[in-house]
Amino acid sequence: MRVLVVEDHVRLADSVARVLRREGMAVDVVYDGAAALDRTVEVDYDVVVLDRDLPGVHGDDVCRQLMGEPLRTRVLMLTAAGTIDDRVEGLTIGADDYLPKPFAYPELVARIRALGRRCQTAVPPVLVHGELRLDPAQRVATRAGTRLPLNPKELAVLEYLLTERGRVVSAEELLERVWDEATDPFTTTVKATMNRLRSKLGEPPVIETVPRAGYRI
Repeated sequence: MRVLVVEDHVRLADSVARVLRREGMAVDVVYDGAAALDRTVEVDYDVVVLDRDLPGVHGDDVCRQLMGEPLRTRVLMLTAAGTIDDRVEGLTIGADDYLPKPFAYPELVARIRALGRRCQTAVPPVLVHGELRLDPAQRVATRAGTRLPLNPKELAVLEYLLTERGRVVSAEELLERVWDEATDPFTTTVKATMNRLRSKLGEPPVIETVPRAGYRI
């Protein structure tokens, strides 16, 4: 899942990003509304975590502009104002969900995952391919009942390939959907991660390389 965090309090923004990355999400961070609008033009995000009270371009205006575009992006609005009227107003503007500050990180993660499912084609809560099972919510993958020692990026790559149900996914697409803006677009990270993932998945092979096209389950 590709997530954009828009929050002017730098420590909070960076803390949220660390938590979401530990959950296997690819996270970009900006600290004002203008930068958020620029970034959403460049990247097709699954979810934007949007602070309402931003300097410069207000969070409400960012939300309105996002809702006016033909995007699949879902918006989770954050605000220190947590009254019923505030929540109703935020949802009326076009936010898909609303979370008052302070919030618990497990709830934030759960809400982001729920919004991410809305912008995807329907997928089961547990992804299954033969003996291979992956529970995205628990971040656990098993094969023939044995838990696989996958790191967050390996889990994210496997989850994306399973979700695509046999469609060929290019290395460029994996880089965009699983990694964040800090990753060098000319890196061999995808190939290295794929090699480690294949090794941990064991035999017989589960991931096929399609020459000059990409990878598929």
